[in-house]
Parts: sequence; structure tokens; C-alpha cells
Amino acid sequence: MNKIFISGHRGMVGSALVRKAKELGGFNTITATRSELDLCNQTAVFDFLAREKPDTVIIAAAKVGGIHANSTYPADFIYENLAIAANLVEGSRRAAVPRVLFLGSSCIYPKLAPQPMTEDCLLTSALEPTNEAYAIAKIAGLKLCQHYRAQHGLLYHSAMPTNLYGPGDNYHPENSHVIPALVRRFHEAKERGDDSVTIWGTGTPRREFLHVDDLASACFHLLTLDNPPDWVNCGTGTDLTILELAQLVAKTTGFTGEILTDPTKPDGTPRKLLDITKIKSTGWQPIITLEAGLAAAYEDFKSTLTTGHARL
Repeated sequence: MNKIFISGHRGMVGSALVRKAKELGGFNTITATRSELDLCNQTAVFDFLAREKPDTVIIAAAKVGGIHANSTYPADFIYENLAIAANLVEGSRRAAVPRVLFLGSSCIYPKLAPQPMTEDCLLTSALEPTNEAYAIAKIAGLKLCQHYRAQHGLLYHSAMPTNLYGPGDNYHPENSHVIPALVRRFHEAKERGDDSVTIWGTGTPRREFLHVDDLASACFHLLTLDNPPDWVNCGTGTDLTILELAQLVAKTTGFTGEILTDPTKPDGTPRKLLDITKIKSTGWQPIITLEAGLAAAYEDFKSTLTTGHARL
């Protein structure tokens, strides 16, 4: 049985990976809470991996947030994510872990990269300034795996997901990503009977969204490959404008008022669409539509409100 350590198992991505491992079977899944293992503590991480000796490590732990959080706490984002990547990759090497899968983000690619973005556009021009700190940390994690693979012959590789959403998302009003932020805003506006909802920016930037359960299936698919790419994009290959997304979320939540834009707020990158040709060529593709995924995400949000477990 494959002994697998999934870091960040309480987060949206990590919990999806734990669910997928259980669904697939054949895995002895190891997890550790933040109080049990501080991933920024090098000694603690090295000791944990030496003691547990997993066959596979998935680096799903990360400090994440939207435009506001990335702009407000850049030092936190770059330090914590660099530390997590460095400690888990080097700790895995020291513990003779044969396989590591590092999860990055589509924000590693340049702000004005050709669309859709292929893997080889990495480091060809400047990053989006509002999340540069996070992106640099994720690029460093990707490069750690690439160079450890080249120098040490270890099967350490990476997956770069597009914008994710799904069960267990963070619905904080300032620090969340766009889908959970919109779900909460439209839900609360509907509950209050508001006439309108204002969204950040012009509404014109285009974004791609992948359900977290589709990402989990992509990750376990990559782990079956004998010779996976050093890094590979994970997305849907389709996108829509933020205004179109807001309209879809409004429909999903039952909000019938007006949707306004606020051009004084930042838009971020004009477009972020991943080219998923490479991962599709290995035999994987997403199966959850945005409409179905949003409906399920909204039901999850409402159920967590009922149980008091929502990340607000």
C-alpha cells in the first residue's frame, strides 16, 4: 500500500486530495495539523518525514488569498510559501521519499503571457504585481522539484492549477478568492433583499475555474505516470469574464437584483487561461462543468453555515 503524506489536508485542495485517496483505495494517507507540524519549521519537517518515511508527498499546503490579501501581506506570502516548499522538498530528499508532487498556481506565468498559456512561457516576462510574492514562491517550489529531479534522480514534479473552487473554500470577505467571495456576497445580498451587488473592478478580466475535485483527479493521475512532465498545467481550457461569472453566481444563489462594477478597484491580470494540451495528452481531462460545480459549492456553503463550519 502506498504511504502518502498530504500536507495542508484541512484546506480546500488538501481535503479534496484526501477524499480522492480514500475513493481510489490503495493508499495509507498520513496527515498532520498545523499544531502537530509547523511546515515552516525546518527541523520539525525533517524529523517528521524521517520518522514517517512516506512513499509519496503531495505539497498542497500553502498560504493563499485573493488580490487584497496578496497586496496587503506580500512578505507573509513569500516567506511562508518558500519555507513550506523548501522544507518539504529537501526533507523528502533526506528521508529518501521517492516521489513528490508540488502544487503551484497559474499565477506563476507572466502578466502578459500569450493566451492560452503554455508551460514554456514561464519566466519570459514580468509577473502580475499584485501577487508577485506568492508567484515567486511557487516558481521556486517548481524549480526545486525540477532541479532535485535533474541532480538527484528523484521523481519530484509539479502541477500548476488554474483558479480553484469547491467544498471547503475560504469565504472571508477580504481574503478569499473570487468565487467564494461572490458566493458569499450574493447570498448575503439575497438574504437582506438588496437591490444591487457591486463587484470589484471593471468585470472585463477573463478567468478560468477548475473544481477542486477535478484537480484531485489530475494529481492522482499524474502520480501514475512513470515519466511525468517537470510541471504541467491543470485547468479546463475555457474561461469567462468576471461579470459573466458574477451573473452565473447570482443565478446560482437566486439573487435577482442588479450587478454593478467598481472600476476604482484593481482588475489584476487581464486574462489567465491555461493551455492544457500537455496534461490532456497524458490521458486526463476535467469533467465537472462550472454550472454544476457552482451549484454544489453553494450547497456546501449553505451547509457549512448551518453547521457553523464555514471559513468566514
